[in-house]
This record gives sequence, C-alpha cells and structure tokens, in this order.
Amino acid sequence: MAARTHTVTNQPPPLTGYDVFAGDLALSEAVGRHLDPALRDAADAELSLLGRAAGSAQVQEWGALANENPPVLRTHDRYGHRIDEVAFHPAWHRLLGKAVGAGLTAAWTTPGGHVRRAAGFLVWSQAEAGNGCPLSMTHAAVPALRAEPALAAEWVPRLTSRTYDAGLRPAARKAGALFGMGMTEKQGGSDVRANATVATALAGDGEYALTGHKWFCSAPMSDGFLVLARAAEGLTCFLVPRVLGDGTRNAFAIQRLKDKLGNRSNASAEVEFDGTWARRVGAEGRGVRTIIEMVTATRLDCVLGSAALMRQAVAQAVHHTTYREAFGGPLVDKPLMRNVLADLAVESEAATTLALRLAAAYDTAEDGTDPAAAGERALLRLAVPVAKYWVTKRCTPLVAEALECLGGNGYVEESGMPRLLREAPLNSIWEGSGNVQALDVLRALQREPEALHAFLVEVGRARGADDRLDRAIRDLLTELADLEGLEARARRVVERMALVLQGSLLVRFAPPAVADAFCSSRLARDGGGAFGTLAHTLDLASVVDRARPVRTG
Repeated sequence: MAARTHTVTNQPPPLTGYDVFAGDLALSEAVGRHLDPALRDAADAELSLLGRAAGSAQVQEWGALANENPPVLRTHDRYGHRIDEVAFHPAWHRLLGKAVGAGLTAAWTTPGGHVRRAAGFLVWSQAEAGNGCPLSMTHAAVPALRAEPALAAEWVPRLTSRTYDAGLRPAARKAGALFGMGMTEKQGGSDVRANATVATALAGDGEYALTGHKWFCSAPMSDGFLVLARAAEGLTCFLVPRVLGDGTRNAFAIQRLKDKLGNRSNASAEVEFDGTWARRVGAEGRGVRTIIEMVTATRLDCVLGSAALMRQAVAQAVHHTTYREAFGGPLVDKPLMRNVLADLAVESEAATTLALRLAAAYDTAEDGTDPAAAGERALLRLAVPVAKYWVTKRCTPLVAEALECLGGNGYVEESGMPRLLREAPLNSIWEGSGNVQALDVLRALQREPEALHAFLVEVGRARGADDRLDRAIRDLLTELADLEGLEARARRVVERMALVLQGSLLVRFAPPAVADAFCSSRLARDGGGAFGTLAHTLDLASVVDRARPVRTG
C-alpha cells in the first residue's frame, strides 16, 4: 500500500465568514461612543451588513481578482479614434458598486455621517484597498466644491448618491458620479506651487481652457476632477468634467497608467490637457486654499486606510496563531508570540481609536448649531496631519511583523499578506509624504494658536489618569517651547504629539490592559524598537483576546 503523504494537518482555516465590523471591538466601540444614541442601532446594523460582506469568501475573491487583473489603458478604439478609457475587471466594479451603495461617499448628507462613513471605509478597505481611492476623492471633493455654490448644487447630489453608475456619459444623465484629482506635476511633486499648467479664460463666466501635464491623476475614469492650474491671478482650482454636456469627450489624454508597487487594482494616470474645458472653483489665485479642504479629507482617509490595513494584518496574525500549533501547543499561547501579537494589537487599536475620533470631529465641525464646532475645526487643523504622519508611518512595520507571524505561509501570495505589505507604504506617500505633514504641523503651530489650544484641550481631558501620560504631556510642552532648530526636529515633535494624543484617547476609552501597554511602551519607553518587546508583566493575554476576529460561518 502506498504511503499517504498528502494529508493536510495543522493548517488554519481561511479567515472568512465573519463580520469585519462587529468582530473589531475597538472599531465598534468607537462608533458607539461617538454616535448619537438615536443613530446607533441603525448604524450598527448597516455597518454589520457591510462587515459581513467584507468578511465573506465572495468579496475576498473579488479583491483578489481585482488585484490579479489590474486596469488596462485603451487610448484608441479599433477605428483609430482617441477614446482614453481604462478597462477594469468586473470584480472592481462589483467592489466599487457595493461601497457606493453602502454610503461611503455620502457622509456629508447623512446624520452622524462622518463616523459612520469612516467606520465603513475602514471595514471595506480590509476587503480591497484599491477602490478606496475613487471613494476618497469623491467624498473629499464636496467641501472644495462649496467654494462655488452653483457647482456644489449641481455636483454634490451626484457625488453623495448611493448609486454606482459606471461609464463615460454626461454627468447630468447619470444617477451617481465619482471624482478624481490632479495636483502634482513632474517638476513640482509635493510643491504644488511649482504648477505649470496654464488656464486661459474663455467667454463664458467661470469657463477656462487648460493646457498642461499632470504627473499623477487619480481615478482617471471618474466623471469629474479637481485640478490646479495657473490663471491670470495665480494658482486656481478648476473642475474638469470627463464628458461635456453635449456628450463629447473633454480633452483628457491619458498618456499612461502608473506601474505601482501596490494598489494594483486602482488606476493612477499621467494625463495631458490641451485646450481642456474647465470651470473655476473659487476665486482666481486661491487654488491651494480652495483645494486644501479636499486634501484634508483625503488625509484622514489615509489614516483610515492605514488603520484598516493594520487591523486586517493583526486579525490574520491572531487568527493564524490561534489555529496553528508548534512546540506542543497553539502559537497564540506561547509567551513570546503573545508579546508580539499584543504589541501589534495595541498599535492597531491606537490607530483606529484616533481615526474615529477625528471623524467625530468632522461631524461636530459640520454642525453649525454646535458650540463645540469651532474647537473641533481647530483640532482637525493640527490633529489630521499629526495622525496622517504617524499612523501611516507605523503601518508598514506592523504589516511586515504580522506577516512574519504566519512564517513562510505569510510570504506566499495566496495568504493575502504580501498584498497588504505592498499596500502598506502607500498612505504615507499619497496626499503629502512624511516631511510634508511634519512641515504642515509646524505651520499650524506657528500661525494658528487656536489649533494648538484645541489639541492641548483634547489631550488634557485624560490628565491625572496616568502618570506616564502626564509626564509625556509635560515633555511635549517643553519640546514645543524650544523654537531652536524646530524644522530639523519636526518629525520628532510630530511623533510625540501623535503618541500623546493616542495615549490620551486610550487612557480614556480603551480597556485598562490596552491603555497600560500603550503608556508603558510608547510613552514611558519600556520596550524596544521592534514589536514584541512589551514588558512581560503586562496583561498581554487580554490584549490579544480583544483583537481576535470572531468567525460566524
């Protein structure tokens, strides 16, 4: 009789059939904390529906297919006509349709919409991160369009629609629309004031013709784009529709799609404008101020996207080690592995808690009747770039460590972990890299004292609750009082601000085991440079157990 060598043992089951929302206690508790009680039941039901979809085998397969079959540029049709279209795998459209239908572009028109939408974005990005780009651009275009009320009245209902309507047609004939953005150019990159695209005024009021080249243009199959170009009075924001009202294509030549490290399912393009028709958004010469509202919102989405990748990586690592046995028992019970998992879980919870707090600040800031609105707007001015800098920086090392928890299995594409790792650096680069964020924080500190006041009020709400946090706050104030060499110290200052803000939130809202581990390792520095160096006296088992995703099917 032949030996049986193919029996599979000691392999974890796939992490499918679970509710990505309800199985994430840090996230579901944050939603309950920040939403009005009258909204919680409906929000929980809606988010659990999305969470079960994100955790299903079918949607996970869609995510894999969308990445294995990246978009393809078609510049011409079979007859030689220029069409500049990007073809996507059907899985991409299914994912995007599900996301739009779940309201991930409708925050501005939904009660408690920013918290609900942030939680949904964090959930859905765990199934597939690439479609977060058009979702984010569409969501973030709304505050920028408000600078031109007529344009806002025309476009915002389309952008906040829950109907995904693919295909290039005049936006007026569509049930829903998506937006992209084009700011950076070859010669400038993050220095958008080096913009060389020229805008020439036409006869119509607020109408212009654009000529120039955009080095990065997001989501090129969108219905409209916010772009920067140089008009007579200086850098100005414009709305470029993809298709004109009479059905003809606007001049929008896609020169190529970028071959990116990750984010493979999503198209990022290089485009040429040659007499491209556009509408002015806001006053001439005020382009950066106009589009900065969009940038701020997309920066928060970078925080949410990184928090999503971190959570999914932790969920996969805890799930794998729960079922995988080695050296006489489950890996999750081994003291050293438990230390690694707990450290990863603390980082993930800190990111989620901060991201949802900022989403809640948006809801309050949008409420014109709330006396706290001004303070929350000031907080966002400082806390968004602080969070964008730090959370996105922590994503890549966390995902790499979580991959290592799966050993060689994690290095194999089928595990999904390599896709997470390729995606991990993205949010730190897009919408302003680390240095851009750090310098933005310095500008706010130097020019907007109300922003620092709001930040200190927020972290001060936990004062007296933990000695380590109190000392960290005092050290931060000493750091901020020293103006010598401030630019060279910018990353150091922003990192400390982020840790103090996260520590304050965890001390107030997280279970004691999580807050204790964070304050010990991140604030009191009782830990090393690698994950898995927490003090062994901490309650690590409770932290890991809290992070365990619960499978329901």
